[in-house]
Parts: sequence; structure tokens; C-alpha cells
Amino acid sequence: MKGIMLQGTSSDAGKSFIATAFCALFRQLGYKVAPFKSQNMSNNSYVTIDGKEIGRAQGIQAEAAGVNASVYMNPILLKPRNDRRAEVVLFGESYETYEGREYRERFYEIGLEAIQTSLLKLKEHHDFLVIEGAGSPVEINLNDRELVNMKVAELADVPVILVADIERGGVFANIVGTLQLLSKEERKRVKGIIINKFRGDLSLFENGVEWLEDKTGVKVLGVVPYLPHHMIDSEDSLSIRSRFLQKEEKEIDIAVLRLPYISNYTDVEPFLFEDDVSIRFVEHPNQFGQPDAFIIPGTKSTISDLHWIKELKLDQTIQQYERSGGTIIGICGGYQMLSETLFDEAGSDTGQKGFKVSGLYLLPAVTTFLPKKQTIRSKGVMHHQSGFSGLEVDGYEIHLGTTVVQYDDAVSPLIITENGIDGASYDSGRIIGTYFHHIFENDPFRTQWLNRLRNKKGLPIKEIVQVKQEKADQFDRLANYVKEHLDIDYLMELIESWEKNEDGMVKGNR
Repeated sequence: MKGIMLQGTSSDAGKSFIATAFCALFRQLGYKVAPFKSQNMSNNSYVTIDGKEIGRAQGIQAEAAGVNASVYMNPILLKPRNDRRAEVVLFGESYETYEGREYRERFYEIGLEAIQTSLLKLKEHHDFLVIEGAGSPVEINLNDRELVNMKVAELADVPVILVADIERGGVFANIVGTLQLLSKEERKRVKGIIINKFRGDLSLFENGVEWLEDKTGVKVLGVVPYLPHHMIDSEDSLSIRSRFLQKEEKEIDIAVLRLPYISNYTDVEPFLFEDDVSIRFVEHPNQFGQPDAFIIPGTKSTISDLHWIKELKLDQTIQQYERSGGTIIGICGGYQMLSETLFDEAGSDTGQKGFKVSGLYLLPAVTTFLPKKQTIRSKGVMHHQSGFSGLEVDGYEIHLGTTVVQYDDAVSPLIITENGIDGASYDSGRIIGTYFHHIFENDPFRTQWLNRLRNKKGLPIKEIVQVKQEKADQFDRLANYVKEHLDIDYLMELIESWEKNEDGMVKGNR
């Protein structure tokens, strides 16, 4: 199987960033390429065209590669429900919820089979695979039953490139230590090193490259400078701080609630393309301030995060903000929290059947949690009383609950879909609840919603920013960026010449 695997010296080393760049680069070179990550742990997910759920990073990488995302690109998705338990999504559908030890003991063989099936399926239709590992390949306490690093490289039989984050400090120790902790056979598979997130004068690291190659015997493919505002969607909440850190205040201030079990926070990433909008995440009443709009995003544990809000008395802050005329949008779990009552009929959110709790009382609605998750791509037209009459929108839904709204003269449906009604709009869209992830990816809706905020502040309205085209352009810029800083000739030769001899000893081209 032709391909390359990116493993990191740590989490958030930039593997997803580099993998996305490689997918775009190989597409530019005329290859049909597929991303692959055997096991992803993230509440930031993506829905495929057939309504299945995978990790968001692989969905974005598929877009960069110019192919449709499929469940074979991420057969195992772990979605944490709390600090000990995670939902296992297998081939895009909810499979089981395990604690960590249960998962290792009961799922390992199932996981291996899923990985092998996926690799074979992808090989049938693609020239190259860009495979991404997770965390570090030398988690010694876990490596006997790991499903995401060197075991996958072995199953796919591809060479490994090690990605190291120099911004963290200790990059030499991280690289040498990682290589030393690998087994002899695993070290033979590592054929390159990428230094990522470098700041400053690249010439000052030339002797560092020489030292690494001399000390490890592994080629350094290059040093990738830190790229701010690259606009490529993030994989998980580890990157929220760097992704949305704003050093300057802008005309429109949008606050987003950073929930403990936040999911699909990338719903707000389209605002990064708006030059007069700043996004900041808040997790305490003293951080709230007076935003122009407030967004409650999705969550993997709605009721648990609602308890957290109430413990911090953030519910009072939010309710006071609404009474003062504030603009609020709740998406998915955030929509559920806007309800008057949340009822866990099936025990699917809390583990306690029949559990009931009061919501934020911002919409006349009741949310009921059911046993089966709904994942679907959706589209529709904004209701004529929603404040956004006639706008066409699309998105995707991932939720366990169903929300029933008591519509009246003040509260209208938000979207008329092919299958019925989604969401609610109060006061002509000042308060919105919706199950539609990607709602802000719809350029006309986002622009109209923002222009209302601009109008309210006496700011000039703006023309539509075409986010989908901007993203496509970003993929090409990203590919060109890594092409400038990495030895792509070496990379291509490595992929093309990789093989095993009869004794099973791994060898590459150099």
C-alpha cells in the first residue's frame, strides 16, 4: 500500500495540519489520495454524505484531497462522555460506551478487524494514503494493545514521519527520546522528521538539523514555520486557545461558551474569515463582558454541562444578558439548554433513566433524550417568521435528543426541512436554537445575521464572504506552504520505493 504515516512526539504537535497539507499537495500533483486515522478521540465530528459520523479532521482532510469523506477514513471515533467513559462510534454509528480498561480488553480485536477492512477499502479506490497517528507512539503503558500508531503503520506497511512541535520546547529531547523508546523494528520504519511551528530566523536552526540527523540517523525533511491564521479547521479542544486567540479587539465581539464537554466548536470558525469579527471563549461570569452575540455550542454531555453552568451561576449571567436585549444562538446541545425542561427519558445523556432538570428558560421548549442518536445531513429554507425568510441553508445533525417547541406569535420555527421543522426563532432571530451544525457555513445567513449586529452598533453592513471558496484557496496555500519548507522530492521517492524484502526487514529508499 502506498502512503505515509505522520506520528507525533506529543498531542497537538500539528499532525492534522501536516496531514491536511499533504492531502492537498498530493491532489495538486494529480494523485487520488485519502486521509486515514484508525482511531480518533474527539467530540469534534463530521457527518459524511451518507449520514455517518467520523472525526472532523479526516472530513476536512478529505475536502483538502478533493474526495468525499467516508467512514473508512476514520473507522473508530471515541467521543468522551466524562473523564472515564467514551462512546465508541464504529464505522460511523454508535456502537457502545466503555470505560478505558473495558475498551482495551473488549474492543481490541474488533478494532483491528475494522482497521484492516478500512485499509483494504481505501486501497481499492485511492493511489496514496495519508495516515495520521494519535498522541505519541511511545505511550509505554498502552502500546501492547494500541490501535493508532505503529500497529497501524505495520498493518498498512508504510514509512513513518515523526512530527515535533518546537513551540513546546525540548524538541531535541522529544525527538531523541521518542526514537529511543521505539523498538528496533519500529525505529527502522521512521524515515523522516518534521520540525513544526518554528518561530524566528530559520537559519538559527540549521545546526539543529545537522545535530538531529547525525544523532538519530533520520533525515529531517524540513522546518515548518509557525503559520498563524491558517483557517484550517481544528481537530479538538486542545487547539482552541491558539486558534481563537485574539490580540486585538474588533468591531463585532462574539463570545462562545467553552463547555467542559464542548463538541463541534468549529461551528464558529467561519467567523475567522470575517475581518471585523472577533471570537473569544468564556468559561466564567467575570469573562462574559458585553458581547454583541453569545453562542452556546454543542456538547457531548448536555445535562452535565448544564449543571456546570449553574454551579458557576453562568445561567444567571446568560439570562440577564437576554433580558438586556442580547443576541443568543444555541446549537445542538446549546439549543437543548435553552429549553425550559430537559428530560432524560432513556438515560442516554446522564445514565439515569427518567432524570429531569430545568433548562435556561430562554425558549418555550422541552428536550427529551432518546436511546438512538440521529446523524443526518440536512437542508431547508428559513421560516418566513424567523427573521431570515426564504434563505436556503444546509448543515448536519448529530444528537440524541428531540426538542419540542411551543410556537406562538413571538416564537416561530427556524428552518423548514425536507422532513419537518428544525429549531426555533424568538424575537425575529434575536434568540435562536437549532440542531443544524454548520449553520454559519451558510454565507447568506451568516452575513444577514452579522449585518443585524452591525446595524445595531451603527456599523456599515458588509458584503458576503464566500467561506467555501476561501477554504478551498486555503488548502492550496497550505500545500504550497509545506512544499516551500519540506523536501517533497525525498517524500515522494520514499513513498514510491517503500517495500519489504523477503526477510520482512523494513527498508526505504535511503
